[in-house]
Amino acid sequence: MTSVFQHALGADFDRLHPALRRRFAVDGDTDAGCVGTGVMDRIWRGRAFTTPFLRLGTLRHVLFPETGTDVPFTIENWAYPDSYGRPTLTFVRTFDVAPHRRRRFDATMVWSPRRGVLVDYLGTHQHLAVDLRLAVDDAGALTVRSGTQRFRGGLRCPAALTGEARLREWYDERTERFRIDVRVVNRHLGPLFGYSGSFTVDHVPAGRVPVPAAVRPLRENPRD
Repeated sequence: MTSVFQHALGADFDRLHPALRRRFAVDGDTDAGCVGTGVMDRIWRGRAFTTPFLRLGTLRHVLFPETGTDVPFTIENWAYPDSYGRPTLTFVRTFDVAPHRRRRFDATMVWSPRRGVLVDYLGTHQHLAVDLRLAVDDAGALTVRSGTQRFRGGLRCPAALTGEARLREWYDERTERFRIDVRVVNRHLGPLFGYSGSFTVDHVPAGRVPVPAAVRPLRENPRD
């Protein structure tokens, strides 16, 4: 199975830094998964009015209101075909935001052969589907920007109510760590949420262990 990032980037996939190529080549055939462990240097949120919306997101493992520095986290990427046969890669991030309190940000990235686009389904029940625009910059880093966003029934989200996500992930050869920076911004309300940090990864060879049930969504969205 070709990885979802190879589908989405095409020939540009080979322009990624070699460490990123290995990480994003997880396809279920060679590597079943890639598990990262690290620290978020900073997790932040926007102005006070964003807090109720971020708190609501905790119900479906989408967003959360806590902020902090030096926050331990893990990121789990596991590849598998979903129940509709589409190549899928999990992005399950778990943040230890306080003693005895963890928050999760769940997403499953699915390649849509019909539309030729990578779709990011957010949350445990995939209530929100977001088209992603991927690119590789001159430093070999992956950049991702969110595009059209749709509710589960296919209705487009009003632009005024959505946030544009911007992600950059790169490999720091000096520290031998992956680094990531994520910002979610609303065109009218400004910055909403974000984080930046670094991590190392361990690859899980195919056939060694099954894809953990805990990283799969509770319900899949057939619309792509």
